[in-house]
Amino acid sequence: MEPIRCDVLIAGGGLVGLALAPALARAGLTVAIVDRRPLAEPAAKVGSDPPFPVATGRRDHSLPGKGGSDPEFDVRVYAISPGSARFLESTGGWPPERLEAVEAMRVEGDAGGTIAFSAYELGERALAWIVEERTLCAALLPRLAAEGVRVLALSAFASLDFAVDAGRLALADGSVVEARLVVGADGLRSWVRGAAGIAATPRPYGQTAVVANFDCDDAHRGIARQWFLRGEGILAWLPLPGRRVSIVWSAPEALAAELMALAPADLAARVAAAGAHALGRFELITPPAAFPLNYLRLPAIVAHRLALVGDAAHGVHPLAGQGVNLGFGDAEALARVLAERGPVADAGAPILLDRYARLRAEPVLAMQTVTDGLARLFDADPRWLGRLRNAGMSAVDRLAPVKRSLAQPALR
Repeated sequence: MEPIRCDVLIAGGGLVGLALAPALARAGLTVAIVDRRPLAEPAAKVGSDPPFPVATGRRDHSLPGKGGSDPEFDVRVYAISPGSARFLESTGGWPPERLEAVEAMRVEGDAGGTIAFSAYELGERALAWIVEERTLCAALLPRLAAEGVRVLALSAFASLDFAVDAGRLALADGSVVEARLVVGADGLRSWVRGAAGIAATPRPYGQTAVVANFDCDDAHRGIARQWFLRGEGILAWLPLPGRRVSIVWSAPEALAAELMALAPADLAARVAAAGAHALGRFELITPPAAFPLNYLRLPAIVAHRLALVGDAAHGVHPLAGQGVNLGFGDAEALARVLAERGPVADAGAPILLDRYARLRAEPVLAMQTVTDGLARLFDADPRWLGRLRNAGMSAVDRLAPVKRSLAQPALR
């Protein structure tokens, strides 16, 4: 069988791979994208088991009541930064609807500390846009055909080899794709990364993110809320269209298993109480899902004929909601480097890959340092440290220039 040849092969059809493909095609490159699953299906759908379910004590989460389970809402949502939104708009892949602006954010420590951010004060329309995964996929998928990207779905990876001038990915169906550059976009436990010889073991946080969507009695007014809970992890409420919120509870593993085992009404009551009933009563509208949390720092995100993007390149704690935004930042940087390649015709040339790696080193390290540091700081138990960290949070809230400098990397 004759190999399929292209400039760039993207291995992995998640959101970052879907955004990168049309951006590269617009840069004049021939692009193919390969994934083991149908690209029309998001990785985690309402009503299905999550990719990493909590197996202990899980109950039937059928949802009786006034609303019941709402199949129109995806359990997996993302907080898309203004910078990521601009990148997606540039590819034509920004959804025109089902968006909710985060106009303000309030964070509370575990001993009275608070800090608040306002889009208005930062000169932005929104701090972030809350978007469901299926909505993003629906906007990005048509761009593949529009930009001439070749799609090979339902294709399991069999082997990956690198020659001097190309990477060669063999698929389980016998087909082979050869590309000047292979991009690994296949997630935290990347098969491509391992096949290329980049050894990395994600470091568990000992926490599991429990995610679900709820109706709430009171209007959220575009405000995202986050609590650092003593001994119970970090709880975030993200505004959805209407009187609905999506929650991410980064809980110790035992608590996560307990939450997943609760009946729908009990889970709703537990989440509302943990947030001091700030939005009144809750009612669960999507079955909860659970995802173990890991930190991943690589020695390098490029190698011979290889670039890594998204979760294949780094893993961060979700407390700032920046995981997917770091991935879109990778995609934008790689697309820009290849678009500005000038006389360098080879998409996998070392000079281009080095340029991409340098562009991403500082922002990724900065975000990992902040999120990992905060997660560890609030996980520590000494009472004196609790008082100190909460006092520090409130002090930063009173220093507008410092607060602005903290917000800017996330906005970009």
